[in-house]
Amino acid sequence: MQNFIKRLETIKKSLNIESLKKKIIEIEKESEAASFWQNHEKAAAKMRELAELQGIVEKIRNLENRIQNAEDKSQKPELKHNLEKELEELELKTFLGGKYDKNGALLSIHAGQGGTEAMDWAAMLLRMYLKYCANKNWKTEIVDEVPGEEAGIKSVTVEIDALYAYGYLKHEHGTHRLVRQSPFNADHLRQTSFALVEIVPLIEETADLEINPGDIEVATFRSSGPGGQHANKTESAVRAIHKPTGLTVSVSSSRSQLTNRKTALNLLRGKLYQLMQEQQVEKVQELKGRYKPASWGNQIRSYTLDPYQLVKDHRTKVEIGNAQRVLDGDLDKLIEAEISLLVS
Repeated sequence: MQNFIKRLETIKKSLNIESLKKKIIEIEKESEAASFWQNHEKAAAKMRELAELQGIVEKIRNLENRIQNAEDKSQKPELKHNLEKELEELELKTFLGGKYDKNGALLSIHAGQGGTEAMDWAAMLLRMYLKYCANKNWKTEIVDEVPGEEAGIKSVTVEIDALYAYGYLKHEHGTHRLVRQSPFNADHLRQTSFALVEIVPLIEETADLEINPGDIEVATFRSSGPGGQHANKTESAVRAIHKPTGLTVSVSSSRSQLTNRKTALNLLRGKLYQLMQEQQVEKVQELKGRYKPASWGNQIRSYTLDPYQLVKDHRTKVEIGNAQRVLDGDLDKLIEAEISLLVS
């Protein structure tokens, strides 16, 4: 139990528990003002942040009480196991100290090499991440989707509105590879498919990441995705292009062109941040003489369904034999290993 006490004290210092308590009081005072609820979107985000912060503080308080009252029960394996698990969950948050780690995230999936197979694989990844988010009670919304001709999806973008979503998911960014028997040909031959997963932080307009309005070209078009018949009749979908870099994003989830435009600009900010991060990494790696360009061959994780089941992360070396469990959204072991070993 002395080890548990030391670890909990380290967590409290790393998370700055006193600043979390002050932030809770600050948001509670804000919510008492009549003007707080005039912007429902911002108010809802603040209340979700409040609930998350209250949850962290309450979990630490609860752990303190249980550890103090468990001195005479320290030999009980079940008690020690539960305390260990809860401490590990809190310790994970101490690694999430990046600039935008506390932000929500925008997750994009693009089908790669493999035709219809790859589009089906992209749809499988979408299902996996949506289930992972649902398990964590994270709010998700598909903001743009391009369906495949025969099956699956060519590309999709999902907004994940949850505290620490970017911190948890940012290392999922990269190429994901699937090996399985093909369901799309009569011979059921083994097929290898690829999909690219992109994770960028959800960034509202801030002074440290401004976009020059003159650098953005915005076009509207009729949506064929979410939004139904109304979306098809009006040009509510928005495509935003950052002319200096060529970065392009499309959003079609809302019937409101204004809402889609705002989401598109948030997505563009996240992509610009991600691009800046990648350029910094490339500079460092070039100086070290070990730079390798990103390509389909440099997959971060492989999912094998035939002739055996195995999910292998090529960076952390974590392997899971039950691939279907992972595809059903159980990513905790993989993501925790990524955060622990790849945290910058």
